[in-house]
Amino acid sequence: MSEQGTQRHHSRERALEILYEASIKERPVTSVLNDLPLRPDDYTVLILTSAASHEDEANELISRFSIDWPLERLALVDRLVMTLAIGEMLMDQPPPIAVILDEAVELAKVYSTEGSASFVNGVLAACADHLE
Repeated sequence: MSEQGTQRHHSRERALEILYEASIKERPVTSVLNDLPLRPDDYTVLILTSAASHEDEANELISRFSIDWPLERLALVDRLVMTLAIGEMLMDQPPPIAVILDEAVELAKVYSTEGSASFVNGVLAACADHLE
């Protein structure tokens, strides 16, 4: 992985942590970001901002393509990983879709359940096809 790839991977991990905190505390992402003693790197903020501004669209897409799994039944980390990935797909200049999908699957493998990686991959691949 290139140096930029490694940095962006860390940015995505940090974005997931912050989004998780915002979700658990039921606070807006901007509020959690503003309360941090040390502001995260620019890419982390960019991903979080995009995910927050596209949250309704992400929820709609996740609901549509996670057949028989309503949002409220999804594992929280799975939902957050997919929300971040969809937010990243909808940025003005997103990375390649394959990179976004690979990173989301990796986050699901590390931070969620055993079956999460394949579930996240399937839902996000369908979302990506729909967005193209």
